[in-house]
Amino acid sequence: MTRRFKIEFKSLLLAGALTLVGALSALAQAPPAPNINNDANIGIDQKLDAQVPLDLEFTDQTGKKVKMGDYFGQKPVVLALPFYRCAGMCTLELDGMAKAFNAISSLAVGKDFNAVTVSIDPKETWTLASAKQRDYVDAMHPDRRADAKKGWSFLTGDDANIHKLAQSVGFRYVIDPKTQQPLHAVGIIVITPEGRVSRYLLGVDFSPRDLKLCLVDASHNKIGSLVDKFTLLCSHYDPTTSRYGVAIDRIIKFSCTLTVLIVGFAIMMMFRFEKQRHAEMVAQGLVPASKPKPGTT
Repeated sequence: MTRRFKIEFKSLLLAGALTLVGALSALAQAPPAPNINNDANIGIDQKLDAQVPLDLEFTDQTGKKVKMGDYFGQKPVVLALPFYRCAGMCTLELDGMAKAFNAISSLAVGKDFNAVTVSIDPKETWTLASAKQRDYVDAMHPDRRADAKKGWSFLTGDDANIHKLAQSVGFRYVIDPKTQQPLHAVGIIVITPEGRVSRYLLGVDFSPRDLKLCLVDASHNKIGSLVDKFTLLCSHYDPTTSRYGVAIDRIIKFSCTLTVLIVGFAIMMMFRFEKQRHAEMVAQGLVPASKPKPGTT
């Protein structure tokens, strides 16, 4: 076995080992999601693969009448259902979205995906939506604001359409009889370009890694880098935590396949180098050529 072959063989083994170690290290990076379903009438039911009604009509932040389907077709969509006068959890949720959008270095809202925020309070107007959009576009990095202004929409609508949209994605809320304001859970929904529910991220603090994997998954691998797609291949979405964890069975299968390929390649290269070396030694007269088999001429 030549020195060159030994170096290549060791490099392949090292690459396989690093792949396995890197994937397993992600196992400890997924803290549990908060439990927000503490009320029978308030919560988020994960209706994976449910179809969002694309014909529902709303009003956007400019006062223009739009349909939900206007935001679908080409890109995945991040949907949020707060209300704009809320100074508590809704603000934290929107802050968390802006923070996560800024932290995803390889994907940009308005460019690679759209975000649609719909107020669940039918009394709110498009002027409130306009102010909210302005605030959160300003919260984006300067080089992302132009795309965010086009791709992060803030909508208002009537009670019937709000409820139809909320019910389609499993978002349960009630109106407080004292304050006349919605009481609701918090979390965002990632939806495919066709309008089907793909993933949920609950709470107000959204992991950029999980959001990126959700978007890559919802886009049918049309966005994201090769590293993102490989990470998604070795990850598994857990609806109970609304997070991506390491898929141990996939890693084991991948590692076994990689090991077989490396060993097979090593054996093939070994025979190739040995055959080449033998031919060189024959040419130099160091060893005799192979004798013909009995019965042949």
